[in-house]
Amino acid sequence: MAANKPSRSLLSQLQKRFLSTSSAALSPPAAPLPTSSSSSSSSSSPSLTVQFLVNSCGLTSKSALSVSKKFQIRENNLQNSQSVLQFLKAHDFSETHISNLIEKRPKTLLRKIEDNLKGKFDFFIENGFAGQLLPQLILSNPLILERALDSHIKPSLLYFKSILGTSEKIIAASKRSLFLLTCDWNSIVLPNIDFLIKEGVPVDRVAKLFLFHPQVLQRKHDRMIYAVNTVKDLGLEPEVSIFIYALTTMMQSSDSTLKKKVEVLKSVGWTEEEIFRAFKQDPAILRFSEEKIRSVMDFLVNTVGLRPQTIIANPLFLHYSINKRLRPRYNVLKALESKKLFDEGVSIRSLLKMTEKKFMKNYVAKYEHSVPGILDTYKGTGKPIKLDT
Repeated sequence: MAANKPSRSLLSQLQKRFLSTSSAALSPPAAPLPTSSSSSSSSSSPSLTVQFLVNSCGLTSKSALSVSKKFQIRENNLQNSQSVLQFLKAHDFSETHISNLIEKRPKTLLRKIEDNLKGKFDFFIENGFAGQLLPQLILSNPLILERALDSHIKPSLLYFKSILGTSEKIIAASKRSLFLLTCDWNSIVLPNIDFLIKEGVPVDRVAKLFLFHPQVLQRKHDRMIYAVNTVKDLGLEPEVSIFIYALTTMMQSSDSTLKKKVEVLKSVGWTEEEIFRAFKQDPAILRFSEEKIRSVMDFLVNTVGLRPQTIIANPLFLHYSINKRLRPRYNVLKALESKKLFDEGVSIRSLLKMTEKKFMKNYVAKYEHSVPGILDTYKGTGKPIKLDT
């Protein structure tokens, strides 16, 4: 039994050095310390993992328990894991950054600093991701730390920066597309970008597409070719600004989904010619759900009294929320009309398009005294105003 004492003593020292054993809020209760008869000094313990994740990494007990089901820290990894945490702190990672990173990618704790992390961090910093930009970049997709520096990180990041221009834009694009920094960019993203530029899409618009809809560039190349040709067949040339918006709609929806949207618009009075004419003006009309298209058309035609042709000529109306914009403004209009306060020379179209600030000033605040309750009616917090007949 004497042979067990050095092993037990070593583990005790490691736990005292790296773990706060004063916390009694953890569950499950700490397991007995392993001995050489039950495990080696390199064995793992669920309670050891949970304690380290909570006390050293800042995870909640619930999160730590969840992580410990798929990740274990061994006693001989404690020194390296603690060194990784110190390395992160030295590179502007806050406690919140660290807990978020470790919860998402706990294997980061097992990375070797000199052989793995240092080279990647140095490259990020040298290329504009210093200070708070560094944790922002890594947390936008922590999987990037598991990619090879020379064969993936360097070429992809340098290429993306040549398109987007700044570190901030790369981070913004990465947040919008989870796998942008870790996908097979050389065989997916690069061919799509090159194809768009070859087809005549200006580089600055490719950059805009990259920034706001990066997932479009991660679709299969065959789909990109098909979508570009389809948009061109509709009469939109790659050089025009609306082209990338039409392309985005085509890339984000399947053919069957697009056909359903077209059928819905036809069912509420639009012809195919009118649909595609409106699409070239505002491609987003085919991104809305079938329910939204039906409900907005129903409200504008049957409640407000607009003709379908008016909506076709103003597809922007389909963007508006019934409860947040259309109905409140319509209620104000009816209240003002009943009091003979509405200028009939102003069209309902202009009222619906008007900015919030201007509408509030000209049609709500202006009449608060002469039409008591109009503000509450507009906000939907009061009883409907009694209309004069």
